[in-house]
Amino acid sequence: MSQPQLNRSKLPFTGRIVMFFIRHIQQAMASMGELWRNPVSSIMTMAVLGVSLSLPAALQVLVKNAESITRSWESAAQISLFIDEGRSEQAIQSLITRIKVFPEVADVSYVSRDQALEEFQTLSGFGDALSYLDRNPLPAVVMVTPTNRYSSPEGARELLQKLQQQPEVSFGRLDIEWLERLQAVVSLLERTVSAVAALLILAVVLIIGNTIRLAIMNRRTEIEVMKLVGATEGFIQRPFLYTGIWYGVIGGVLAWIIINLLVWYLDGALAELLGLYGSQMSMQALSFNELLQLVGVASFLGWLGSYISVRQHLRAIEPQ
Repeated sequence: MSQPQLNRSKLPFTGRIVMFFIRHIQQAMASMGELWRNPVSSIMTMAVLGVSLSLPAALQVLVKNAESITRSWESAAQISLFIDEGRSEQAIQSLITRIKVFPEVADVSYVSRDQALEEFQTLSGFGDALSYLDRNPLPAVVMVTPTNRYSSPEGARELLQKLQQQPEVSFGRLDIEWLERLQAVVSLLERTVSAVAALLILAVVLIIGNTIRLAIMNRRTEIEVMKLVGATEGFIQRPFLYTGIWYGVIGGVLAWIIINLLVWYLDGALAELLGLYGSQMSMQALSFNELLQLVGVASFLGWLGSYISVRQHLRAIEPQ
């Protein structure tokens, strides 16, 4: 036993680093081979992990697409300014000129009283009845489109208050309550993602921990022999840790595949729904960077579940 220790001590520092990585690679490959020697139980465990990880990932995809839709609709927010009935066209044009100078305003359009009446007669179907009116009851309207910075509910409401201070404006209207409701729904979904993710993270750790516990029990005799010949705790537990990491990596890839298949299945229905609202957006799946993040989180959870199980159960195994 002393000669191998002597040879290892004579290795240069770089050689010890290389041997360290070589041993880890060997044990990682050996743990992968151990999974393939038990294909049925390994595939079932990986499938359960994939489905468990796909649930919070699916909610994250839903939140991402909802935020994208919300941003596209925020840019279409408009403020309607109803002009006092007694204002002349010259005063209204002066108002439009002043509004165009505002840094919060991206575009301004004007609908005169005659144009408003004509459009109402065309769209309402009451053209004959409106012809009996003594005067035009509809006010002139100035349509203001905010910039992207002020297209959010808070920014648009701030701009509305500023515009209502103009003397020619009778009152303004901002039809943005629906957008606030949508943002509230998105916020609720984000909290739901966090809560569901926390529960499923705990479930993944417990599933992997229980799987590693069964693997330790099945190799109890082998572990006792390794302890008898002087194997260190790190050497014994390392293959189980790599097994947990492999479970997490493959489970994360399966979750990514499930999510992309789900997005592909739902994309047609979503495109048809958004088409009814004049939007041509398509559903966004998980990107490659999000795949790497998902696999990284899954592998860490696999390592964590394995570490907890290994530290708890390996200490209980002592050679008789």
